[in-house]
Amino acid sequence: MDHMSPKLRAFLSEPIGEKDVIWVDGVSHELAINLVTKGFSKAYILLGQFLLMHKNEAEFQRWIICCCGATECEALETSNCLKEWCACFL
Repeated sequence: MDHMSPKLRAFLSEPIGEKDVIWVDGVSHELAINLVTKGFSKAYILLGQFLLMHKNEAEFQRWIICCCGATECEALETSNCLKEWCACFL
């Protein structure tokens, strides 16, 4: 990946640990509120959802748009962030 946002670079720089969901690249303040309301308060919980979907980016994007109110851009950036994290740490 040639161009990484500072948020993505920071997220990929270390294990996920107990990071709040707002640390995931693509998650805006508004989307974070929606995710927390639905029980996805931590980045590892959102990663778990991504893994339950077998790292299928399109399926994850549809889910986060339909169920959590993400924009298409947020969905794309979020799924990419989780995919990149998996490539680095799994």
